[in-house]
Amino acid sequence: MDYKTAKIKIQELTDQLNDHNYRYYIQAKPVVSDYDFDMLLEELTRLEKEFPELALPDSPTKRVGGEITKEFKQVRHVYPMLSLSNTYSEEEIREFDNRIKKTIENPVEYICELKYDGVSISLTYINGSLVRAVTRGDGVQGDDVTTNVKTIKSIPLKLRGDYPEEFEIRGEIFIPKSEFLKLNAERVENGEEPFANPRNSAAGSIKMQDSAEVAKRPLDCLLYFLLGNDLPFSNHYDNLMKAKEWGFSVPIYIAKCRNIEDIMSFIHEWDKGRESLPFEIDGVVIKVNDDAQQEELGFTAKSPRWAIAYKFKAERVSTRLNRITYQVGRTGAITPVANLEPVQLAGTIVKRATLHNADVIETLGVREGDMVFVEKGGEIIPKIIGVDETMRDVNSKKLKFIEICPECRTKLVRNEGEAAWYCPNEEGCPPQIKGRIEHFISRNAMNIDSLGEGKVEMLFDNGLIKDPSDLYYLSFDQLLGLEKVFEATDEKKEKKLSFKEKTVTNILNGIEASKEIPFDRVLYAVGIRFVGQTVARKLAVHYRNIEALKWVTFENLILVDEIGEKIAGSVLQFFSREKNLAIIERLKNKGVQFELKHVSEPLSDKLKGKTIVASGKLERYSREEIKEVIERHGGKAASSVSSKTDFLLAGENIGPNKLEKARELKVPIITEAEFLKMIE
Repeated sequence: MDYKTAKIKIQELTDQLNDHNYRYYIQAKPVVSDYDFDMLLEELTRLEKEFPELALPDSPTKRVGGEITKEFKQVRHVYPMLSLSNTYSEEEIREFDNRIKKTIENPVEYICELKYDGVSISLTYINGSLVRAVTRGDGVQGDDVTTNVKTIKSIPLKLRGDYPEEFEIRGEIFIPKSEFLKLNAERVENGEEPFANPRNSAAGSIKMQDSAEVAKRPLDCLLYFLLGNDLPFSNHYDNLMKAKEWGFSVPIYIAKCRNIEDIMSFIHEWDKGRESLPFEIDGVVIKVNDDAQQEELGFTAKSPRWAIAYKFKAERVSTRLNRITYQVGRTGAITPVANLEPVQLAGTIVKRATLHNADVIETLGVREGDMVFVEKGGEIIPKIIGVDETMRDVNSKKLKFIEICPECRTKLVRNEGEAAWYCPNEEGCPPQIKGRIEHFISRNAMNIDSLGEGKVEMLFDNGLIKDPSDLYYLSFDQLLGLEKVFEATDEKKEKKLSFKEKTVTNILNGIEASKEIPFDRVLYAVGIRFVGQTVARKLAVHYRNIEALKWVTFENLILVDEIGEKIAGSVLQFFSREKNLAIIERLKNKGVQFELKHVSEPLSDKLKGKTIVASGKLERYSREEIKEVIERHGGKAASSVSSKTDFLLAGENIGPNKLEKARELKVPIITEAEFLKMIE
């Protein structure tokens, strides 16, 4: 494709994909399938790599991240991000209303909104494009997290309609409840500490250095306040509704209130109804609607006088901890679970609560038979926050964490520096075996959606599978007619599952289709500890095939971008086991992809014979992209400066050690602009 045609096509694809994003995330009315969207995005990504200078600022490819931020720059807020006055008292809300009425002569209209429990963010738009995203910080200045915020699909990169030339809009970044549960389940399975609550996970995500990793987090954003000199209306509500037309995700949970009775009605409605929301809230915000009245009321040193937040009390109940049981994950991590006397909490019946690990049990000092306090305020998973020792049985005994695996009776081990205890019997512990197979077939791995937890259990119990490779050796006759009755539990009724002809056909077709899954997802699927989707992709791109990865040394592994000692050690340990090598061979023999099929075509030989080290933040390329560009122009991308280095490509915030080394060895230091001239 020539330059002119590519420019037109990139503009068309960018506009088309941004429109689809708007329809999906703002209007909730998608007009194309996920597959069709992905195909368009793939085409745009390919064109932008071929013509990087044509990539547009609002390109949807920025949603997948890739830029690394070593240090977040501090930015001073144009308008200070003040905190709201908080209260847990309805009487103080009435006093707030009385104070407003004493100051303002004309009738006052209030706007009631939900108080979202997330991370405050301020977005600046100039000429309809997102140019800056800044955290609250200390209210005067915050961190510039623009690169990471661009990965959040509900935040528009380019606006539509009659927006002002420049303005600021504020809101809250959060993780929905259902996505938080999935995220924590994955962390526990990987032997990592679960996040305490959705707010903590959102805060941690938005400050990650690798924007590609941020893009993997299920972040969302609701926007609720506009600031600027040229806003279309002179009141808060109408400006917010107008912002929705520009493409912003504006909350629907908002009400105009003309008196204190309306305000109290809104508070009571959502105090009861908050459990039905898909995200966490911790109260209600009450604001004066009219801009002129806001200006007349003014500010204190810390907060506006025209707004106040009513906070809900965290719900807490007391119940008996009947016993503690232990679950085994696919990595062998042992998770203690508190089995409670059923109790009503925040609209649901709570029967269990996770205790995470031995250290948490020790800190709480909890024992079987104790009366415990359980809380769900700000938490999705019920959490034991304390023990009522006055109700403790005098004969109760201090709890001792188990030493033997509850499933296979193997002695547990605890790795230095880790909180969890593990069962080391990887090849003989049933929950670990089934867990690894379930991970292998999961959506982000091999995506064999015709199989599921119950079916995997059936196949395992019937001796048909003992590792993921066995799936590819199943036959129609082996599966047809298999039956299993799943016993009733507290949550589920008794269920009978049988493999009829259609079921068997779907399973075998799903397994066959998975042979087209690319190498990076296969590498994630085989379940190397600490190797998530992002790390698997980096390893696949760097080594290209499983054979190269099998024989890699520790010293070479830690040179790969984002691969530390812990991951490198885990990779080497995985490939040192004959069992794992045998599984890979069996999978290869059945056509599973263990090599990257699509290797980018060369663009030129202008860098032939040149070794280039790129360091620091570049404007046009991420770390992986600059390596690919160097290689596609015939050069070699190296990670450290040596006497064999021809050029050091220096980006923003380059490390002083590389600069010093380059000067010492008299290696030419070039800018990104000079590099682009070299490859033109």
